[in-house]
Amino acid sequence: MKYWRDILLGFLLGAVGFLGYREYARVHPKMAADSTRTGEVSTISPEQHFGMQPVSLRQGWTDEISQDRHNAITRAIEKVAPAVVGINVIQVREYRTRSPFWDDPLFRELFPEKVYRQPVENLGSGFIVSPDGYIVTNEHVVHNATEVVITTTSGEKHQAQIVGADYYSDIALLRIDAQNLPAVLMGNSDSVIIGEWAIALGNPFGLFSVGDKPSVTVGVISALDRDFQRTGEGRLYKDMLQTDASINRGNSGGPLVNSPGQVIGMSTMILTEGGGGSLGIGFAIPINRISQIVNELRSSGGVNRNYWTGLSIQNLDQLVASSMRLPDTDGVLVTDVEPNSPGEKAGFQVADVIMAINHQSVNNYNAVRSYLENEDLRVGDELTFTVYRDSKSLDLYLQLAEMPR
Repeated sequence: MKYWRDILLGFLLGAVGFLGYREYARVHPKMAADSTRTGEVSTISPEQHFGMQPVSLRQGWTDEISQDRHNAITRAIEKVAPAVVGINVIQVREYRTRSPFWDDPLFRELFPEKVYRQPVENLGSGFIVSPDGYIVTNEHVVHNATEVVITTTSGEKHQAQIVGADYYSDIALLRIDAQNLPAVLMGNSDSVIIGEWAIALGNPFGLFSVGDKPSVTVGVISALDRDFQRTGEGRLYKDMLQTDASINRGNSGGPLVNSPGQVIGMSTMILTEGGGGSLGIGFAIPINRISQIVNELRSSGGVNRNYWTGLSIQNLDQLVASSMRLPDTDGVLVTDVEPNSPGEKAGFQVADVIMAINHQSVNNYNAVRSYLENEDLRVGDELTFTVYRDSKSLDLYLQLAEMPR
């Protein structure tokens, strides 16, 4: 019995040795071949014998691991990061102080409010949009700036010129005296998908100055077409992209990028609670809107919103509505159409009743005013007015023209 047990044990040990050698030969074919040559001494080093791989082999494994770690996000960052800049600004800000008796008209006259102007430092982000030095950022980053300094990822610092700025859309175009700069690739914000990757690059808390590199955060597109009423400062944010990629102070003006490495928006604002930090909900101006504004800033230095329609309107009352056989007083009545005005060219007539603008119902004068205030309308834009005339509904197309001087 002991005899057969020893034979079986020897067979198992031999099988294990054979399988181990075959695996070794698969991983190190050249070394295995060398070691089996007749009359030659094995050249296996102690490092190899104890599992320490030669430098060339370890390098190969390192390269393979490095390749495995690269993905769409890291490749997108590699494309865009060189075109991201840090912005440092000296701004003049106004501070107002009022008398504790401000609510009293007499003391208000005796002690009017005082306005102080003080230079303050501000920071933000931007991205290069052309190799000849044009840079896009938020207007609020450079608002009332007396000095704008751009830091590139090469570590160079440049004084920037403000080519044009649009307060209402919060978009500004800068330029530095440099050539052959890396520029971003513009995407199409109309094709953005909810749930796709969103990569925010920028200069949060001024960290760009540490190594001259942008900070990167990653999230997804959480929602599209977020419209906000005109802010208390008069800015208007339309069709905003919502993301959960972390955006902090200093990120304003930085690019929001998709996984192919295309800029789809510009980080602009965040939601906060009680004046605290970010709640993880940020918003970016879509790149298609930015491109339109930037083209105007580059060609004329500003955006012309000094438009007119040539129409005078008033609310409908019950008497007028009854005389026109209208079921209610919803809508506004056209009381005057100025000669050679956009309204006249569109075909408006006195006594037309405007029921909707761009297919959005307007019930009264305030609704018309609210609509016009909360749309980013510019000279050249076309509006569709749905009007009621002679018991019929028809559409009139009015192109906004510049206000006569």
